[in-house]
Amino acid sequence: MSNPSAVPAPRKTVAFAHLGCEKNRVDTEHMLGLLAQAGYGVSADEQDATVVVVNTCSFIQEAREESVRTLVELAEQGKELIIAGCLAQHFQQELLDSLPEAKAIVGTGDYQHIVSVLERVEAGERVHQVSANPTFVGDEHLPRYRTTSEAVAYLKVAEGCDYRCAFCIIPHLRGDQRSRPIESIVAEARQLAAQGVQELVLISQITTNYGLDLAGKPQLAQLLRALGEVEIPWIRVHYAYPTGLTEEVLAAYREVPNVLPYLDLPLQHSHPEVLKAMNRPWQADVTGGVLARIREQLPDAVLRTTFIVGYPGETEEHFQHLLEFVAAQQFDHVGVFTFSPEEGTPAAALPNPVPAAVAQERKDRLMALQQPIAAARNAAWVGRIVDVLIEQEHPGTGEMIGRCARFAPEVDGEVRVQPGEGGLSAAPGTLVPVRITGADTYDLIGTVVGARAMVNDALAAHRTGG
Repeated sequence: MSNPSAVPAPRKTVAFAHLGCEKNRVDTEHMLGLLAQAGYGVSADEQDATVVVVNTCSFIQEAREESVRTLVELAEQGKELIIAGCLAQHFQQELLDSLPEAKAIVGTGDYQHIVSVLERVEAGERVHQVSANPTFVGDEHLPRYRTTSEAVAYLKVAEGCDYRCAFCIIPHLRGDQRSRPIESIVAEARQLAAQGVQELVLISQITTNYGLDLAGKPQLAQLLRALGEVEIPWIRVHYAYPTGLTEEVLAAYREVPNVLPYLDLPLQHSHPEVLKAMNRPWQADVTGGVLARIREQLPDAVLRTTFIVGYPGETEEHFQHLLEFVAAQQFDHVGVFTFSPEEGTPAAALPNPVPAAVAQERKDRLMALQQPIAAARNAAWVGRIVDVLIEQEHPGTGEMIGRCARFAPEVDGEVRVQPGEGGLSAAPGTLVPVRITGADTYDLIGTVVGARAMVNDALAAHRTGG
């Protein structure tokens, strides 16, 4: 006879494989949170489970190939697959038809249904859960199980994009921009602060356009000022388009103490003709002026950008223009991609393709130009005392690894930190003052310092009028 008060058997464990960007990571974290809340075990190790949710990326061909490779490898291990994310949104039924092991596909606007999808799969159904036009955006009420270190969290302020850059498939995969209300974002930021988060990274496709769909004009300045009330030491903004860096936004960067003067500007190119072909003609007229204004109003600003070389029709003259622009602007961090033609985007059909070897050679030349600039920008920090967020500690040597404000998680360099006088050190997840003692092209080296060093520095600066 069964015991009526017996605890129900725990639900099966589901493993997760995450691919792609930070926006995808937040979706993964929500799916993890929803499944954990529903009583499922969750794991990052595919060996722990027969069912694996693969949150895929479909941004460029290379990302698609990695996603498909992951799916095939897991299928060959006999795993049952639930395919989520951008690849699912992109190829839909074709993916289900191609992989018998795929039990469900879940679109970019449907990850909130992951529990019901899994229950239907367990009941023997093959599930196609993809909204043709994604409209969902998660908020602070949606459970979330973070996969980053305790000290760092990503916060998605908006989903989708209203721009139609000729090379980009994201609006097709994630829909038009839909922003969360400021109150919702601040509420989630407070939850994260209570969990001990030291660095909050605000993400969306175009964060400078945040709130445009809610208020008829961007609300990033208001959002940053509201987040200034949250007890998180570092707030970093990713993807700031130059058109959105208005006087009002720059004033918020300058005046809100916990907003870092770090600007990630996805400029893509400098030549007006290439920008026009990219369907970004508005950018050519504003970029130079905005960069000058940033440097004037935020003298300590750290500038990161990305460029695409080998875009269809890019001539050697266009590329020379880009080289001169990068030499003149002295960016702190530069990422360079060779053009990838994406099926379904206008750029895929453009004439005058640039041979892959030429595009690669241009990428190499641009990176070779940038490396000494990056090294010099880093070297300028030697001698300064800066806060470093410690992320790892080597138990044998006592050396710590972390980042100062000029380095964003996962995309920039790191600071290798030695214990200070008397073995002064810090645990992972804490901010500690570090004197920068050395620099190379991408990383910094430093030593933990105490109050005495900071006081001495302040006195020396005062005496010299610094």
